[in-house]
Amino acid sequence: MSSDESQTDEIPAGLLERAFPVDLIIAAVWLAANILVMYLHVLNEMPVSALLVLPGMFFFPGYCLIAALFPKDSDLELTERIALSLGISIAIVPLIGLGLNFTPFGIRLGPILISLTILSLVLILAAYYRRALLPIERRFRFPFSDLAGNARHTIFPEGAGRVDRLLVVVTMLAILAAVLVTVYVITVPKEGEQFTEFFILGHNQTAALYPDRISVGQNYPMYVGIGNHEYRNTNYTIETWLTSRQFDNTTNTSHLIAMDPSDRLTVTLAHNETFIIPYNLSVKKTTYNRVEFLLFRESIPGADIIGSDRINASYRNVNLWIMPG
Repeated sequence: MSSDESQTDEIPAGLLERAFPVDLIIAAVWLAANILVMYLHVLNEMPVSALLVLPGMFFFPGYCLIAALFPKDSDLELTERIALSLGISIAIVPLIGLGLNFTPFGIRLGPILISLTILSLVLILAAYYRRALLPIERRFRFPFSDLAGNARHTIFPEGAGRVDRLLVVVTMLAILAAVLVTVYVITVPKEGEQFTEFFILGHNQTAALYPDRISVGQNYPMYVGIGNHEYRNTNYTIETWLTSRQFDNTTNTSHLIAMDPSDRLTVTLAHNETFIIPYNLSVKKTTYNRVEFLLFRESIPGADIIGSDRINASYRNVNLWIMPG
Protein backbone atom coordinates (compact mmCIF):
# COMPACT_ATOMS: atom_id res chain seq x y z
CA MET A 1 0.00 0.00 0.00
CA SER A 2 1.37 3.40 -0.92
CA SER A 3 2.03 6.14 1.60
CA ASP A 4 -0.70 8.33 0.02
CA GLU A 5 -3.28 5.55 0.45
CA SER A 6 -2.15 5.01 4.04
CA GLN A 7 -2.51 8.73 4.80
CA THR A 8 -5.95 8.82 3.15
CA ASP A 9 -7.10 5.92 5.34
CA GLU A 10 -5.88 7.73 8.46
CA ILE A 11 -7.79 10.95 7.76
CA PRO A 12 -11.32 9.73 8.54
CA ALA A 13 -10.18 7.96 11.70
CA GLY A 14 -8.44 11.12 12.91
CA LEU A 15 -11.31 13.40 12.14
CA LEU A 16 -13.85 11.11 13.80
CA GLU A 17 -11.77 10.79 16.94
CA ARG A 18 -13.89 11.96 19.89
CA ALA A 19 -11.00 13.27 21.97
CA PHE A 20 -10.91 16.92 20.94
CA PRO A 21 -7.60 18.48 22.08
CA VAL A 22 -7.97 19.98 25.55
CA ASP A 23 -5.99 23.11 24.75
CA LEU A 24 -8.26 23.91 21.78
CA ILE A 25 -11.35 23.30 23.93
CA ILE A 26 -10.04 25.74 26.55
CA ALA A 27 -9.34 28.32 23.84
CA ALA A 28 -12.87 27.99 22.38
CA VAL A 29 -14.55 28.18 25.80
CA TRP A 30 -12.45 31.15 26.86
CA LEU A 31 -13.29 33.04 23.66
CA ALA A 32 -17.00 32.30 24.13
CA ALA A 33 -16.74 33.59 27.72
CA ASN A 34 -15.27 36.83 26.38
CA ILE A 35 -18.41 37.44 24.31
CA LEU A 36 -20.61 36.77 27.34
CA VAL A 37 -18.56 39.15 29.46
CA MET A 38 -18.83 41.82 26.78
CA TYR A 39 -22.57 41.70 26.25
CA LEU A 40 -23.96 40.62 29.64
CA HIS A 41 -24.27 43.74 31.77
CA VAL A 42 -23.88 41.85 35.06
CA LEU A 43 -20.58 40.26 34.02
CA ASN A 44 -19.31 43.36 32.24
CA GLU A 45 -19.16 45.36 35.48
CA MET A 46 -17.25 42.68 37.42
CA PRO A 47 -13.52 43.31 38.02
CA VAL A 48 -12.70 39.78 36.82
CA SER A 49 -13.97 40.65 33.33
CA ALA A 50 -10.65 42.27 32.40
CA LEU A 51 -8.79 39.06 33.34
CA LEU A 52 -10.98 37.14 30.92
CA VAL A 53 -10.74 39.64 28.07
CA LEU A 54 -6.96 40.07 28.14
CA PRO A 55 -6.00 36.45 27.24
CA GLY A 56 -8.82 36.37 24.69
CA MET A 57 -7.27 39.32 22.89
CA PHE A 58 -3.55 38.93 23.49
CA PHE A 59 -2.88 35.21 23.73
CA PHE A 60 -5.46 32.86 22.25
CA PRO A 61 -5.63 34.33 18.70
CA GLY A 62 -1.89 33.85 18.30
CA TYR A 63 -1.98 30.49 20.04
CA CYS A 64 -4.68 29.23 17.66
CA LEU A 65 -2.65 30.38 14.66
CA ILE A 66 0.49 28.67 15.95
CA ALA A 67 -1.54 25.52 16.66
CA ALA A 68 -2.79 25.50 13.06
CA LEU A 69 0.66 26.14 11.56
CA PHE A 70 2.61 23.75 13.79
CA PRO A 71 0.52 20.70 14.70
CA LYS A 72 3.47 18.43 15.50
CA ASP A 73 4.85 18.14 19.00
CA SER A 74 8.39 18.43 17.61
CA ASP A 75 7.74 21.62 15.64
CA LEU A 76 8.26 24.06 18.50
CA GLU A 77 9.19 24.06 22.15
CA LEU A 78 6.47 25.03 24.62
CA THR A 79 8.14 28.33 25.49
CA GLU A 80 8.46 29.15 21.80
CA ARG A 81 4.76 28.52 21.30
CA ILE A 82 3.84 30.75 24.23
CA ALA A 83 6.18 33.56 23.17
CA LEU A 84 5.00 33.44 19.56
CA SER A 85 1.37 33.34 20.72
CA LEU A 86 1.84 36.56 22.67
CA GLY A 87 3.75 38.32 19.91
CA ILE A 88 1.43 37.27 17.09
CA SER A 89 -1.69 38.17 19.10
CA ILE A 90 -0.32 41.65 19.76
CA ALA A 91 0.25 41.98 16.00
CA ILE A 92 -3.18 40.62 15.06
CA VAL A 93 -5.22 43.00 17.22
CA PRO A 94 -4.05 46.23 15.48
CA LEU A 95 -4.61 44.60 12.07
CA ILE A 96 -8.18 43.67 13.06
CA GLY A 97 -8.70 47.21 14.31
CA LEU A 98 -7.36 48.66 11.07
CA GLY A 99 -9.78 46.55 9.07
CA LEU A 100 -12.73 47.49 11.30
CA ASN A 101 -11.86 51.16 10.87
CA PHE A 102 -13.13 50.93 7.30
CA THR A 103 -16.45 49.35 8.35
CA PRO A 104 -19.53 50.84 10.03
CA PHE A 105 -18.56 49.03 13.26
CA GLY A 106 -15.46 51.15 13.88
CA ILE A 107 -12.60 50.46 16.29
CA ARG A 108 -14.54 49.39 19.37
CA LEU A 109 -13.95 46.64 21.91
CA GLY A 110 -17.08 44.69 20.98
CA PRO A 111 -16.42 44.34 17.23
CA ILE A 112 -12.73 43.61 17.89
CA LEU A 113 -13.57 40.78 20.32
CA ILE A 114 -16.14 39.30 17.93
CA SER A 115 -13.70 39.45 15.00
CA LEU A 116 -10.92 37.85 17.04
CA THR A 117 -13.30 35.14 18.26
CA ILE A 118 -14.45 34.26 14.73
CA LEU A 119 -10.86 34.18 13.47
CA SER A 120 -9.73 32.05 16.41
CA LEU A 121 -12.56 29.55 16.01
CA VAL A 122 -11.65 29.07 12.33
CA LEU A 123 -8.02 28.52 13.36
CA ILE A 124 -9.10 26.06 16.06
CA LEU A 125 -10.88 23.95 13.45
CA ALA A 126 -7.83 24.14 11.18
CA ALA A 127 -5.55 23.11 14.06
CA TYR A 128 -7.82 20.17 14.94
CA TYR A 129 -7.89 19.05 11.30
CA ARG A 130 -4.11 19.20 10.92
CA ARG A 131 -3.51 17.33 14.19
CA ALA A 132 -6.01 14.67 13.13
CA LEU A 133 -3.88 13.92 10.06
CA LEU A 134 -0.96 12.96 12.29
CA PRO A 135 -0.42 9.82 14.34
CA ILE A 136 -1.43 10.30 17.97
CA GLU A 137 2.14 10.09 19.27
CA ARG A 138 3.28 12.93 16.96
CA ARG A 139 0.48 15.38 17.75
CA PHE A 140 1.15 18.34 19.97
CA ARG A 141 -0.42 18.01 23.38
CA PHE A 142 -0.24 20.83 25.87
CA PRO A 143 1.65 19.58 28.97
CA PHE A 144 -0.76 20.85 31.63
CA SER A 145 0.55 18.48 34.33
CA ASP A 146 4.12 19.79 34.40
CA LEU A 147 3.48 23.29 33.03
CA ALA A 148 4.64 25.20 36.11
CA GLY A 149 7.87 23.23 36.45
CA ASN A 150 8.71 23.47 32.76
CA ALA A 151 7.97 27.17 32.67
CA ARG A 152 10.14 27.93 35.68
CA HIS A 153 12.98 25.76 34.39
CA THR A 154 12.80 27.33 30.92
CA ILE A 155 12.49 30.93 32.02
CA PHE A 156 15.01 30.65 34.84
CA PRO A 157 17.26 27.72 33.94
CA GLU A 158 19.78 26.40 36.42
CA GLY A 159 23.07 28.18 36.22
CA ALA A 160 21.61 31.33 34.66
CA GLY A 161 23.33 34.49 35.75
CA ARG A 162 21.73 37.56 37.28
CA VAL A 163 21.93 39.46 33.99
CA ASP A 164 20.03 36.70 32.15
CA ARG A 165 17.35 36.57 34.83
CA LEU A 166 17.03 40.36 34.78
CA LEU A 167 16.62 40.39 30.99
CA VAL A 168 13.86 37.79 31.23
CA VAL A 169 12.00 39.84 33.84
CA VAL A 170 12.38 43.06 31.82
CA THR A 171 11.09 41.32 28.68
CA MET A 172 8.04 39.97 30.51
CA LEU A 173 7.28 43.40 31.97
CA ALA A 174 7.62 45.00 28.53
CA ILE A 175 5.14 42.52 27.05
CA LEU A 176 2.73 43.14 29.93
CA ALA A 177 3.05 46.93 29.49
CA ALA A 178 2.37 46.64 25.74
CA VAL A 179 -0.75 44.59 26.43
CA LEU A 180 -2.06 47.03 29.05
CA VAL A 181 -1.44 50.07 26.81
CA THR A 182 -3.27 48.43 23.91
CA VAL A 183 -6.22 47.53 26.12
CA TYR A 184 -6.36 51.08 27.45
CA VAL A 185 -6.39 52.56 23.94
CA ILE A 186 -9.22 50.25 22.87
CA THR A 187 -11.38 50.44 25.99
CA VAL A 188 -10.89 54.19 26.63
CA PRO A 189 -11.28 55.80 23.21
CA LYS A 190 -10.22 59.38 22.69
CA GLU A 191 -13.03 61.87 23.04
CA GLY A 192 -14.16 63.53 19.85
CA GLU A 193 -15.20 67.13 19.36
CA GLN A 194 -17.45 68.49 22.12
CA PHE A 195 -20.48 70.39 20.87
CA THR A 196 -24.24 70.84 21.26
CA GLU A 197 -26.84 70.79 18.52
CA PHE A 198 -29.64 73.39 18.65
CA PHE A 199 -32.23 73.30 15.90
CA ILE A 200 -35.80 74.02 14.80
CA LEU A 201 -37.92 71.48 12.93
CA GLY A 202 -41.18 71.76 11.05
CA HIS A 203 -44.54 70.34 12.16
CA ASN A 204 -43.55 66.88 10.79
CA GLN A 205 -40.18 66.96 12.61
CA THR A 206 -38.10 67.59 9.49
CA ALA A 207 -35.78 70.48 8.76
CA ALA A 208 -37.40 71.07 5.37
CA LEU A 209 -40.79 72.41 6.47
CA TYR A 210 -40.12 74.75 9.37
CA PRO A 211 -41.21 78.39 8.69
CA ASP A 212 -38.33 80.67 7.78
CA ARG A 213 -40.68 83.67 8.14
CA ILE A 214 -43.88 83.92 10.17
CA SER A 215 -46.87 86.23 9.97
CA VAL A 216 -48.49 88.11 12.84
CA GLY A 217 -51.65 86.45 14.12
CA GLN A 218 -50.87 82.99 12.69
CA ASN A 219 -50.07 79.82 14.67
CA TYR A 220 -46.99 77.84 13.64
CA PRO A 221 -46.61 74.35 15.18
CA MET A 222 -42.94 73.35 15.19
CA TYR A 223 -40.32 71.49 17.23
CA VAL A 224 -37.27 72.77 19.08
CA GLY A 225 -34.44 70.30 19.66
CA ILE A 226 -31.17 69.93 21.57
CA GLY A 227 -28.49 67.29 20.97
CA ASN A 228 -25.87 66.82 23.69
CA HIS A 229 -22.41 65.76 22.45
CA GLU A 230 -20.42 67.25 25.34
CA TYR A 231 -19.29 63.86 26.78
CA ARG A 232 -20.99 64.66 30.09
CA ASN A 233 -24.39 65.41 31.58
CA THR A 234 -25.27 69.00 30.73
CA ASN A 235 -27.95 71.42 31.93
CA TYR A 236 -29.60 73.47 29.18
CA THR A 237 -32.02 76.38 29.22
CA ILE A 238 -34.02 77.51 26.19
CA GLU A 239 -35.36 81.07 26.18
CA THR A 240 -37.70 82.52 23.57
CA TRP A 241 -37.66 86.28 23.06
CA LEU A 242 -39.78 88.53 20.86
CA THR A 243 -37.59 91.29 19.47
CA SER A 244 -37.91 94.34 17.34
CA ARG A 245 -35.05 95.27 15.05
CA GLN A 246 -34.56 98.33 12.85
CA PHE A 247 -32.47 98.14 9.71
CA ASP A 248 -29.93 100.89 9.04
CA ASN A 249 -29.38 101.38 5.32
CA THR A 250 -26.26 103.44 5.96
CA THR A 251 -24.36 100.70 7.80
CA ASN A 252 -26.31 97.82 6.21
CA THR A 253 -26.92 96.33 9.69
CA SER A 254 -29.89 95.90 12.01
CA HIS A 255 -30.13 97.31 15.52
CA LEU A 256 -32.09 95.84 18.43
CA ILE A 257 -34.75 98.24 19.63
CA ALA A 258 -36.94 96.15 21.93
CA MET A 259 -36.74 92.65 23.44
CA ASP A 260 -39.42 90.95 25.55
CA PRO A 261 -39.38 87.42 27.04
CA SER A 262 -41.85 84.81 25.81
CA ASP A 263 -40.97 81.31 27.16
CA ARG A 264 -38.29 79.48 29.13
CA LEU A 265 -37.51 75.74 29.44
CA THR A 266 -34.77 73.94 31.42
CA VAL A 267 -33.65 70.36 30.72
CA THR A 268 -30.71 68.09 31.65
CA LEU A 269 -29.36 65.75 28.98
CA ALA A 270 -26.85 62.91 29.10
CA HIS A 271 -24.09 62.54 26.52
CA ASN A 272 -25.46 61.62 23.06
CA GLU A 273 -29.02 62.27 24.24
CA THR A 274 -31.35 64.32 22.02
CA PHE A 275 -34.33 66.27 23.33
CA ILE A 276 -37.11 67.42 20.97
CA ILE A 277 -40.16 69.29 22.26
CA PRO A 278 -43.22 70.56 20.36
CA TYR A 279 -43.56 74.32 20.32
CA ASN A 280 -46.49 76.43 19.08
CA LEU A 281 -45.25 79.80 17.88
CA SER A 282 -47.69 82.67 17.68
CA VAL A 283 -47.05 86.42 17.56
CA LYS A 284 -49.93 88.75 18.38
CA LYS A 285 -48.32 92.18 18.15
CA THR A 286 -47.06 93.84 15.01
CA THR A 287 -44.37 95.69 16.96
CA TYR A 288 -42.10 92.59 16.80
CA ASN A 289 -40.30 91.54 13.68
CA ARG A 290 -38.08 88.65 14.89
CA VAL A 291 -38.23 85.71 17.31
CA GLU A 292 -34.98 84.70 19.04
CA PHE A 293 -34.45 81.19 20.41
CA LEU A 294 -31.52 81.30 22.86
CA LEU A 295 -29.79 78.23 24.27
CA PHE A 296 -27.75 78.53 27.48
CA ARG A 297 -25.45 75.78 28.72
CA GLU A 298 -25.03 75.29 32.48
CA SER A 299 -25.21 78.94 33.61
CA ILE A 300 -27.83 81.57 32.76
CA PRO A 301 -27.09 85.31 32.69
CA GLY A 302 -28.75 87.45 35.33
CA ALA A 303 -31.90 89.46 34.71
CA ASP A 304 -29.80 92.59 34.27
CA ILE A 305 -28.19 91.15 31.11
CA ILE A 306 -30.64 92.05 28.34
CA GLY A 307 -30.69 93.05 24.71
CA SER A 308 -27.78 92.18 22.45
CA ASP A 309 -25.62 91.30 25.47
CA ARG A 310 -28.00 88.46 26.37
CA ILE A 311 -28.09 87.16 22.81
CA ASN A 312 -24.29 87.23 22.63
CA ALA A 313 -24.07 85.43 26.00
CA SER A 314 -26.08 82.46 24.69
CA TYR A 315 -24.29 79.24 23.76
CA ARG A 316 -26.36 78.77 20.59
CA ASN A 317 -29.16 80.81 19.03
CA VAL A 318 -31.54 80.57 16.10
CA ASN A 319 -34.12 83.10 14.92
CA LEU A 320 -37.18 83.55 12.72
CA TRP A 321 -38.27 86.76 11.01
CA ILE A 322 -41.84 88.02 11.43
CA MET A 323 -43.75 89.29 8.40
CA PRO A 324 -46.10 92.25 8.91
CA GLY A 325 -49.74 91.20 9.31
